[in-house]
Order: sequence, then C-alpha cells, then structure tokens
Amino acid sequence: MPEQITKYPEVTLKVLKGAGAVCGEGAPQKILTQCPADRFCSLPTGEICVYGINEIPQMTQITLQELGEVVYPKDQQAAEIPGAMWALGGIALAAVFLAGLILGRLWNRLRVGAFQPRH
Repeated sequence: MPEQITKYPEVTLKVLKGAGAVCGEGAPQKILTQCPADRFCSLPTGEICVYGINEIPQMTQITLQELGEVVYPKDQQAAEIPGAMWALGGIALAAVFLAGLILGRLWNRLRVGAFQPRH
C-alpha cells in the first residue's frame, strides 16, 4: 500500500475522506502498521498513509537516499563540481597574483635601497 508525500497533508486527507476513505478515525491498519493514525486512510481497495514534507524521515517505504537521488541526481552533482573547481581555481589565481604584486614591490624596495649611497 502506498505512502504519499504532499505539501498539504490536511487537504489530501480531506479529499480522500470526501471520496469515501476512512481517515484518522481508528480504522484497522493491516499493512501500513507504522503509519501515524491521524495520517492513515482506509479504502475498500487498500490503505494510504499521507505524509507532509516535514514528515518524510518517518516514512518506511521510501528512504532519504532514494528521495535524495531524485531531488539531486548524481549527474547534476558531477556537473556542479567543475563549476566549484573553476571558482576555487579563480580564487587561487587571484591570491597568487596579489602575492606576486606584493613580493615584487617588496623586492624592488630592497633592491633599490641596497644601491643607494650611505651618508
């Protein structure tokens, strides 16, 4: 029997009740035994457990890993890594450039100071 995720669980339960489901009224839970009673609906053709988005960790049929793979696919993760690497490379390049400027000025001051006559 299915577990359902919805942004509006109360509305979904109301719609199911309107369609003849017995929801949140202590109907016997034969298959979805871990469904919270107030989220459980029984129909002549089966059972439904309605979860809100914030209740996803309580689900038993869908793991967070399975959901994560749908929400954030591996190919999308791989595509974003080079973008992060470019940003990191740009920051490193800028840091090396600035360090070179600072060292160049310091070297120039030391070199010019060494050739000036002493009084």
